[in-house]
Amino acid sequence: MFGLEKTAGQQEPGRSGGLPKMASVGDFNVLSSSIPATKVELSVSCRNLLDRDTFSKSDPICVLYTQAIGNKEWREFGRTEVIDNTLNPDFVRKFIMDYFFEERENLRFDFYDVDSKSPNLSKHDFLGQMFCTLGEIVGSQGSRLEKSIVGIPGKKCGTVIVTAEELGCCRDSVLMQFCANKLDKKDFFGKSDPFLVFHRSNEDGSFTICHKTEVVKNTLNPVWQAFKISVRALCNGDYDRTIKVEVYDWDRDGSHDFIGEFTTSYRELSRGQSQFNVYDVINPKKKGKKKKYVNSGTVTLLSFLIETEVSFLDYIKGGTQINFTVAIDFTASNGNPSQPTSLHYMNPYQLNAYGMALRAVGEIIQDYDSDKMFPALGFGARLPPDGRVSHEFALNGNPQNPYCHGIDGVMEAYYRSLKSVQLYGPTNFAPVINHVARYAASVKDGSQYFVLLIVTDGVISDMAQTKESIVNASKLPMSIIIVGVGPAEFDAMEELDGDVVRISSRGRFAERDIVQFVPFRDYIDRSGNHVLSMARLAKDVLAEIPEQFLSYMRVRGIKPSPAPPPYTPPIHVLQTQI
Repeated sequence: MFGLEKTAGQQEPGRSGGLPKMASVGDFNVLSSSIPATKVELSVSCRNLLDRDTFSKSDPICVLYTQAIGNKEWREFGRTEVIDNTLNPDFVRKFIMDYFFEERENLRFDFYDVDSKSPNLSKHDFLGQMFCTLGEIVGSQGSRLEKSIVGIPGKKCGTVIVTAEELGCCRDSVLMQFCANKLDKKDFFGKSDPFLVFHRSNEDGSFTICHKTEVVKNTLNPVWQAFKISVRALCNGDYDRTIKVEVYDWDRDGSHDFIGEFTTSYRELSRGQSQFNVYDVINPKKKGKKKKYVNSGTVTLLSFLIETEVSFLDYIKGGTQINFTVAIDFTASNGNPSQPTSLHYMNPYQLNAYGMALRAVGEIIQDYDSDKMFPALGFGARLPPDGRVSHEFALNGNPQNPYCHGIDGVMEAYYRSLKSVQLYGPTNFAPVINHVARYAASVKDGSQYFVLLIVTDGVISDMAQTKESIVNASKLPMSIIIVGVGPAEFDAMEELDGDVVRISSRGRFAERDIVQFVPFRDYIDRSGNHVLSMARLAKDVLAEIPEQFLSYMRVRGIKPSPAPPPYTPPIHVLQTQI
């Protein structure tokens, strides 16, 4: 942990007593039944902060804000401790946040020099601020982002270093096996047919089912098969949270008989096979009625093995780059770009559907691409000067170098192309898929992964060739996102998506599912809030990418590269101030 080496500069006891809502190491805000995405812990350090105190150095605090998607309002998320008398604080208190690859989480770090015990920030001196996204931090080399602090005109406000660390409990799984002895006999003719049901407890005291074992027939001493469950599903990462286990006798008609129950916790189970992990199965009704009641049998933990899964973030932290390519449909079925009815209409006041899809997806993916240079292609147009039809032309007019800088560069090239090319046809996808596949085929070592975004009005002409291209690409480190714009029927796109039936070509099936299709019209916000529709679109089209990415790495047996060594503050900062 940063900052623990310091002796002077530490927080004065009771100093932050009046400051509300602190971030804390165990601060899990649990939604009652949904399992959060990965949790990351953010550590904050500053170098060369402004000195606002006359006789000593500043006493800094960091306040983190997050931004609501719809109305862009900033909300305070938490505060670090105050560290006295330093311009180079390494804050000990961390911020713990849910991380979703498919969402853009805007963050704002504000810094203040604390002058009193008042929790009201306007009573303290502002030292500057830094804006970024959570994806930017995670996507930086070693998940360590260093940025200048801004906000006070004409002053150098120093730098801030934010490091993201994925919380381990989020990706541990447990392999457990149980047996039982002398369970109550519930069946008239034979013995019981027992099974176990596991529940994790929620913040409000309710329980959520998280696992059922198989039924073992006709025995009062069953041994169940070992099963694997994620620690998040079992206890939401809280090792002391109650886990309730119920024992039932299975009945064919579904009216299973309750034998009894017991409670435990992850911490207790993690002791493994021992006298601590033999549980009395208690039936509260029987216990209330019979004075001599001991139990309705016992359940014993036979084995407990923790397995750590590698995660998407392990690869990103190890330096895997995500390369983003855009392909835009310039076929005549989109309508004349100068007419308001056209899907390519260049409205000076708002983005058209193509522009919205490009921005929604691109603004998130660009955080994971270090050079922010994206190839942008078009298909289905006649190109100047000779009017030849092309199905993979560079939007910037440079076939040798189709790269655009950032998502803004892609938008600029898209608008420029609309003015110079003639919309034509047919709608062929295979050439742009093969274009990206050529690059993906040259780097199969896990250092790069390719995402192709195709935005189309959906009337596809080369279905057989496209299926063939997708089946070939499914062996490569790439995923394809198709956004359908306009009112067309998208039956052909649904077939390419392969969620229902795995896509095949000439008897060969795709090795894995790499296509995600969504119709843009499902995301148009009725109130006209385009920010919300773009956020929803991005969430749905990008949600499958981490799993598709991991499926490629698993099949190929590629492990994440080790992350670069953690940042160590310069040695002179740690000297004790006298």
